[in-house]
Amino acid sequence: MSLDDRVQSILKSEVIWDAHSGFMPDPAADLNNLRIWRDAGVDYLSIDVGFDLLPWEKTVATLAYFRHWILARPADYALVSSTDEILAAKAQGKLAVTFDIEGMNALNGRIEMVEFYHHLGVRQMLFAYNRNNLAGGGCHDDDTGLTAFGRQVIDEMNRLGMFVDVSHTGYRTTMDVMEYTDRPVIFSHSNPKALCAHGRNITDEQIKACARTGGIIGVVGLNRFLGEGRTDSERLADHVEYLIDLAGPRHVGIGLDYAFPVEVEGIEDIISSNPHFWPKNEYPEGKTTYSTPGQTQELIEVLLRRGQPERTVRDVMGGNFMRLAREIWK
Repeated sequence: MSLDDRVQSILKSEVIWDAHSGFMPDPAADLNNLRIWRDAGVDYLSIDVGFDLLPWEKTVATLAYFRHWILARPADYALVSSTDEILAAKAQGKLAVTFDIEGMNALNGRIEMVEFYHHLGVRQMLFAYNRNNLAGGGCHDDDTGLTAFGRQVIDEMNRLGMFVDVSHTGYRTTMDVMEYTDRPVIFSHSNPKALCAHGRNITDEQIKACARTGGIIGVVGLNRFLGEGRTDSERLADHVEYLIDLAGPRHVGIGLDYAFPVEVEGIEDIISSNPHFWPKNEYPEGKTTYSTPGQTQELIEVLLRRGQPERTVRDVMGGNFMRLAREIWK
């Protein structure tokens, strides 16, 4: 079978999974841009509806609007709650969607908000977005570790069937979370520090601890976190292969964190005007660039050409996250 035939076979039969969107969680977002993922052959996307810089009320408003928009377009999109529904959406040519929240500020200090968000389609929440909050510490803060409230949140997320996500979270808190929980933990969009020494990236110790829980690390496609100013598919593959070698092929996925091109300037303004969330030494002036969903096919080609087994490539592109969702989601 030719390389192109092998690529097309993977795209046709495997659920291609992107574990995190990077466009602004705002009711003003132009969700017509979701066609970027559909056109690229992505089958499932976790859409960010809030992060810790934003008030919890804004997260609720965004979630309400995003749900309404998606549910009004059943020919093209499916708001799903199970892997069976993801498979059905793929068979019908639809983009399957759930939501995620970056940080526990969206809970407003109330544990019952976890179930509220779960009922509305949120299937993963990460602990902190760069800065400390009531649940734990952020990666750009004096990490205080997992708190009593954070342990309650983990228990509730495990009960409900949600991905416990520790991207953007401080080292101590991530290790505390992975020690405390009895369910797999994910880094939905984080890269190895060994290849790019950015404060948002994660150490080999964190990567191996995640794998020990049975979890997954999703490679993120921003130049700041990929290193060398690059976002090309060869550089993405470098990070994928590093994680495969260190954690094993069952613990690697993709979480591109892709933002709409029309939004990039606005996102840069938010970063530059909030140095407490994005420290200047970690986020110097300069344009953030993104790997695109349109690189999906090329990334598959690169990994196969480099000699990765087809089963491994299938798992990285979606099989691993599908397996974990079957195990965890309720």
